[in-house]
Amino acid sequence: MIKKLPVYFFLTLTAVVMIYPLLWLVGGSFKSNREIYSSMWFMPEKFDFSVYANAWRTNTGYSMGHYFVNTFMIIIPKTFFAVISSVLVAYGFARFDFPLKKFFFSALIAGMLMPSIATVMPMYSLWAEIGVLDSYIPLVVPSLFACEGIFVFMLIQFFRGIPRELDEASRIDGCGALKTLFFVLIPCIKPVIVSIAVFSFLWTMNDFLNPLIFINSTEKYTLSLALRTSVDSTGQGYEECKVLAMSVIGLVPSVAVFAVAQKKFIGGIVIGGLR
Repeated sequence: MIKKLPVYFFLTLTAVVMIYPLLWLVGGSFKSNREIYSSMWFMPEKFDFSVYANAWRTNTGYSMGHYFVNTFMIIIPKTFFAVISSVLVAYGFARFDFPLKKFFFSALIAGMLMPSIATVMPMYSLWAEIGVLDSYIPLVVPSLFACEGIFVFMLIQFFRGIPRELDEASRIDGCGALKTLFFVLIPCIKPVIVSIAVFSFLWTMNDFLNPLIFINSTEKYTLSLALRTSVDSTGQGYEECKVLAMSVIGLVPSVAVFAVAQKKFIGGIVIGGLR
């Protein structure tokens, strides 16, 4: 036990360093501007919960509840479509042979390596021509086409790790390709599906650039854009504690989702690492 004390001390110190910014975020939401800039300690001099009531009301004419609804109008369909489309595309790559398969797989890998910022202008021009700017369509529809290559790649590796004998046994029992997928293979890859759903949720929740580009109306803003509007253009004359309180409130859904899916999520990451 004594020999392990340095290890425990190092792990504890690392945990404190990692979690301190979050503690400071929560504590800073109760501090005044003066106190925020004068002390690195996360504990405030006093706790005033009225700042959270002010943060919830925001300064845009809409409450944070309104922006939560807007954000989830994007997150829910996008996560659902991303999971379904990624599973179907990965299943095709992993289990079937078709013309130009290697070419399309190379294109998938190339898309993963391409910076997402490179596609912003072409996508904006496309949606502008269609006439659906200032709506959630440009943010949701691409997920119907397995636009996240990393998800497809992860699933392909998992499908390849499942013995093909399971497919053959299901065909003997009368299952077609889709029945084999939904009743035989998907139960085997639940951890990675949960991981994909969590990643999609978190990435969409934290996305700032895409809503900024495609959405113009304040009424349709997501939570990330609403948070930005709480800071004026000069970066002065606003309440830091209010912005921090809005950040804390905005973290709640992400923390809740991770807490609920933690077991499956970590299991998917561990299994993926082993593969």
